[in-house]
Amino acid sequence: MNLSIQCFINGIENFIEKSGRAISWLILALVILICYDVAMRYLFQQGSVALQELEWHLFAVIFLLGGAYTFKHDEHVRVDIIYQSRYLTDNARAYISIIGTVLFLFPFCLLILITSWPFVENAFLYNEGSPDPGGLPYRFVLKSSILVGFALLMLQGLAEILKNVQVLRNTESR
Repeated sequence: MNLSIQCFINGIENFIEKSGRAISWLILALVILICYDVAMRYLFQQGSVALQELEWHLFAVIFLLGGAYTFKHDEHVRVDIIYQSRYLTDNARAYISIIGTVLFLFPFCLLILITSWPFVENAFLYNEGSPDPGGLPYRFVLKSSILVGFALLMLQGLAEILKNVQVLRNTESR
């Protein structure tokens, strides 16, 4: 049973790792896009609404889809005064992580998923585009990254819970 749980955790974490690394290439695309946009605006007086919208779309996708990768690498925001204290054992940290994930991360992610579903669905059904002249079409693609990002975050949260349960089991068996 322990081996199958570890395989499940590894599968989730490999998927999050690969998706995070793929998403990281969007940062390079964003930098190139911004440099191009700035050069066109200030050197040639040629601005573009579509380019500016694409910049914030890419930023939003990087932020939303990169959350699970950040969580996996323990680079997320946390109040470390207590958690990283030398007075806490690994068991106590595991309990804090499990409780925090179950009581805070999962309900928040579920709230976002449930409330954003109609938002994304309407954007898809009405083929929503930018309200600005010259803006980008297919706004549902951007809005659907909300669903994907929070689903990935929940998936990584599940992996974190399972890893912490294993920590607790390993210390009990000693």
